[in-house]
Amino acid sequence: MALAFDEFGRPFIILKEQEQMTRLRGLDAQKANISAGKAVARILRTSLGPKGMDKMLQSPDGDVTITNDGATILEQMDVDNQIAKLMVELSRSQDYEIGDGTTGVVVMAGALLEQAEKLLERGIHPIRIAEGYEMASRIAFEHLENVAHKYEFDATNIEPLVQTCMTTLSSKIVNRCKRSLAEIAVKAVLAVADLERKDVNLDLIKVEGKVGGKLEDTELIYGIVVDKDMSHPQMPKQIEDAKIAILTCPFEPPKPKTKHKVDIDTVEKFQTLRQQEQKYFDDMVQQCKDVGATLVICQWGFDDEANHLLMHRNLPAVRWVGGVELELIAIATGGRIVPRFQELTPEKLGKAGLVREKAFGTTKDRMIYIEHCANSKAVTIFIRGGNKMILEETKRSLHDALCVARNLIRNNSIVYGGGSAEISCSIAVEAAADKYPGVEQYAIRAFADALDAIPMALAENSGLQPIETLSAVKAQQIKENNHYCGIDCNDIGTNDMREQDVFETLIGKQQQIMLATQVVKMILKIDDVISSSDY
Repeated sequence: MALAFDEFGRPFIILKEQEQMTRLRGLDAQKANISAGKAVARILRTSLGPKGMDKMLQSPDGDVTITNDGATILEQMDVDNQIAKLMVELSRSQDYEIGDGTTGVVVMAGALLEQAEKLLERGIHPIRIAEGYEMASRIAFEHLENVAHKYEFDATNIEPLVQTCMTTLSSKIVNRCKRSLAEIAVKAVLAVADLERKDVNLDLIKVEGKVGGKLEDTELIYGIVVDKDMSHPQMPKQIEDAKIAILTCPFEPPKPKTKHKVDIDTVEKFQTLRQQEQKYFDDMVQQCKDVGATLVICQWGFDDEANHLLMHRNLPAVRWVGGVELELIAIATGGRIVPRFQELTPEKLGKAGLVREKAFGTTKDRMIYIEHCANSKAVTIFIRGGNKMILEETKRSLHDALCVARNLIRNNSIVYGGGSAEISCSIAVEAAADKYPGVEQYAIRAFADALDAIPMALAENSGLQPIETLSAVKAQQIKENNHYCGIDCNDIGTNDMREQDVFETLIGKQQQIMLATQVVKMILKIDDVISSSDY
């Protein structure tokens, strides 16, 4: 883009390759941007809530993903429009920060954009709308803190955590066994949580899956599961009180780094070479035996001879174990990763109460379970499922549940779900709008209307009459001054979310409102879009 002046001194803009550029300005640009944002929100709207639909996405190489997790849907969608990409980023940041509520945040942003469009048509300046939204989001943010509940729990009473995780899982495909999955998620988080610092390192929870079995067979293992088997079929399948040597050096004779040539011209020379090699293997295996190891886990492969020797010396071994798994095994068993055989000492061995190999079904698949470890700070959730898609979706759902449990440990405030928090905020924002003189109050009212989009979508997805249901619940909230009335999605017969045990984390809800408002402000401030038009 360049600025030039004609002979009368009037400025005009020269665009490079003008014929290939399209330019949207002013209100047209805002309307185009808003419709792009709304289009993305409309896709996700149907997958909100316990009765939400799933989406099936096919990637260019033919992989099929079936999911109902907002962040995953948008990640897999091939989005070209820049504004739609902002919505993808929005749901991704909610996923990274909170882990749950990725669909709701996009639906919320879409509703705010829809309301902004009506205000723009009335001739209100976009900056004023953005300022009004900012004020309203602050009112809603503070109101949420007022209606939130502190939830007391400890390592013995985990029921509150389980209930909240069940709310998260109820909108997923796995909702038929949400109780058991929620318990698994909470126990896993509490096993690795540092309750004094209120911190949870989710990297210590390994989620492993195997096709076959049924969802109910999903189990939590206080230890590590490795998708490998013993290196020799005749090695013992179960080792009790194992002392584990964790090696990152291969069981192979040393190879000189430079190019070399060995001339063997007599049988004796060949035999000495062979003996030398055998002695080398002998020493290796002997070093492992001497320090008292009863199981060797190695990152690299074994020579056949080494394998055979290990088998003879009754030293079970596992080979080709990945780096991340090695680290987790070291954390769980309290061992050290040893890079050279010379450095093996008894202190560096990890300890585990039981190491066993388990076979699945009629396939040859075997996995090694390392259980009853010295330090159970690393746990594995082992998922079974009918097919690969269910497995993947269960992994995503469990990730959401783990994140929710972690957020509750960090901040134990909750708000009630089922749209009750949004309706309550909407009433509070609507009431506060009258206190603001000036154009902003239109925007604040619009924000209150936009907050109703989430309960409305919940009602719509549950097959209820959306407007009727919403106005009934809203009237009930105002009449009884009761912040816990929400949409009865599961047709239980009560609107009180306390009885239905539907909770969400406070920080998750606050983050949703703040993120959605920020993105909408950003979209409203764009008034000129210059892009290269496609031929």
